[in-house]
Formats: sequence, structure tokens, C-alpha cells
Amino acid sequence: MQITSIEPQYNSYGQGALLTGADRLLFISGQVPESPDGEVPQDFEEQARLAWRNVANVLAQAEMTLRNLVKVTVFLADRADREANARIRDEVLGGHCPALTVIITGIYDESWLLEIEAIAAAGPA
Repeated sequence: MQITSIEPQYNSYGQGALLTGADRLLFISGQVPESPDGEVPQDFEEQARLAWRNVANVLAQAEMTLRNLVKVTVFLADRADREANARIRDEVLGGHCPALTVIITGIYDESWLLEIEAIAAAGPA
């Protein structure tokens, strides 16, 4: 399987992601900044890192990693968090550039400052 980023941008996303040779697709529901015991950090950066860990955990259950992401949608509760969101995403993805959409919107639980949904692909398990 190969993921080719089309017009990769400076902060870990591409204008498109061309996928070839994939046998498995994983659709990841919106992952929120809540730990298994129900704790929600107050700080945006801690919430973003926790939401990304939750994405990584779902990927791991499907025998995939963050490098398998082909499309990511991030929902932000506040436009003021755009730059921190981009910086943390860049750190987490480490140069991997899936297709990306960021939407500023109200989020289901007011204590959540973001939510991340994604699509990943892989070759045979």
C-alpha cells in the first residue's frame, strides 16, 4: 500500500492523499479529549494530545499507526486554538501529510475543545 501526499503543506497536511494498493480501510469516529476514566484536561494542548492518543489507540487496535492516516477532520471549538492545533498535529504526525479539514464549530460536550475523526488505510493484515 502507498499513500502519496499531493501538494504537501508546511504543517503536516496535503491538498490530497492518493491511496494505492490498500486492502483495509478504517473509519475512525470522532475521538474526544477524554481519558478512559472520564477525565478531560482543562488546557487545549493537553486535550489535543489526548485526542491524538485516542486516535492512535483506535489505529493500534486495527494494527495500524498514524502513518496509515489518509484523511483527518479536526473540529475546533475556538478559532483561537488554530495555531496550537497545527503545531501539535505537526509534532504528532512527524512529517506525515494526510488530507486535512479543520472546522470551527460547537462541539457536543462544552468541556471538549476539539474532536478528531479520521480515515486510515493499510495493506493486508
